[in-house]
Amino acid sequence: MSGHSWEKDLVVLAADKGIEMAIRGILTRQESLGICCVSTAFLVHPAHDPGCVRTPEVFLRPYISGVSHALVVLDHEGSGHETLPRTELELQIENLLKRNGWDDRAAVIVIAPELENWVWSDSSAVAEKLGWQGQLRLLRSRLEDLNLWHANALKPEHPKDAMTWALREVRKPRSSAIYRELAENVGLQRCSDPAFQKLRTTLQKWFPRD
Repeated sequence: MSGHSWEKDLVVLAADKGIEMAIRGILTRQESLGICCVSTAFLVHPAHDPGCVRTPEVFLRPYISGVSHALVVLDHEGSGHETLPRTELELQIENLLKRNGWDDRAAVIVIAPELENWVWSDSSAVAEKLGWQGQLRLLRSRLEDLNLWHANALKPEHPKDAMTWALREVRKPRSSAIYRELAENVGLQRCSDPAFQKLRTTLQKWFPRD
């Protein structure tokens, strides 16, 4: 693609506002990611996760000639293809985009089971942003008591349920802004989730630091 003058570096098609805000927050962490500054356009698919599976090419088509790369990000849970391994679902959507003009300039991130899996880590920022300031151990203990987090597991088995309970318990309103706050404050090195690792390596390949 050398010699092409792109209007923007990246377009992100997110399945919902929470995913959009999380990616916005992550992209502010250029130094931690090991990437350069990226000019980005954001879209949210009105049909959410299933829409990102069925018709991502429709929403991304206007950007083919003006944007260097495209990223589609959705949850595995709720996609309608939960029986398909997340990596196979990613490949299926990437092949659809490739056939519709993106060639090798597009990538798909399917988060299993859902975005909230990126929320949970041993960072004190998680407790703070969820309204449990200075009480990360207490929060985890309460979630274990409720069988929402197994004692030896790195993350809750049902991360959305765990986050919903944590917010409700302290009467903190659920907001998509929380995902951006977490993405901007939790150490990215703490996230071992395979989908997040793919996101990071993809961004590093596309937008390496000079």
